[in-house]
Amino acid sequence: MPKIVFLGAGRMAAAMVKPLVSKGIFAKSDLVCLSGSGRTAEDLASRTGIGLARSLEEVPPDTDTLVVAFKPQQLASVDARLAGLSAGKLVISILAGRRIERLSKVFPSARNIVRFMPNTPASFGGGITGWCAKSELAGPDQATVQSLLGAMGHAVEIPEAQMDALTAVSGSGPAYLFEFAIALRDGGVAAGLDRATAQRLANETILGASIMLGRGHASPEELRDQVVSPNGTTFAALQRLSAGGFRDLIREAVLAAKARSEQLSTE
Repeated sequence: MPKIVFLGAGRMAAAMVKPLVSKGIFAKSDLVCLSGSGRTAEDLASRTGIGLARSLEEVPPDTDTLVVAFKPQQLASVDARLAGLSAGKLVISILAGRRIERLSKVFPSARNIVRFMPNTPASFGGGITGWCAKSELAGPDQATVQSLLGAMGHAVEIPEAQMDALTAVSGSGPAYLFEFAIALRDGGVAAGLDRATAQRLANETILGASIMLGRGHASPEELRDQVVSPNGTTFAALQRLSAGGFRDLIREAVLAAKARSEQLSTE
């Protein structure tokens, strides 16, 4: 397998590396990480056993693919030497809001540029990643991209114009669910449960319901209706959610995330 170098070694880079290593899709020797401070790369290399580059000069000469995984705001001040380093290579970016047109200016001689928008469940192969490419992928590049996507879970190819919306739904989506888990736990405490029991009940309920949603063939509406009895306890709860504008609030949250992703493209 060709060398794949991660430029940046933060949470999302780690979320990509972990399943690649645990599933044996790439040999540890085929993966290398590099970070600005060096500390996050040292930590990732230590935890996963992949290679470590302490500077651009240490990037292996046989590198075939660069995964751009530093903070989106850092693209504006990126080391100019990356233009030469990326020449003839496949560049994969996970930078939120950074469009292919802009990436092409930083990596002008890359043989192709692909945008990924993964989410944190990718760390155990349970994620979903939206992606798009500058141009049609050639055979070897198609294989590399599909291997990376497959390790992280599911994938959906979309037009780049929809990436901001996808970011707002699946990229940021796990945080919305975790916030709901907090609210459900706190509701349980308010109802008289101890915190530990309320947390376990909330976590396991969300996990079980998520499995039903992800692995079944029923719609969310159908699954919801299987729980609701006319004028029962769930009905009372859903009525309160409706009165509080629950769906509208989630819609507004998604649109706020999409707007921020669009804003990032201009910064």
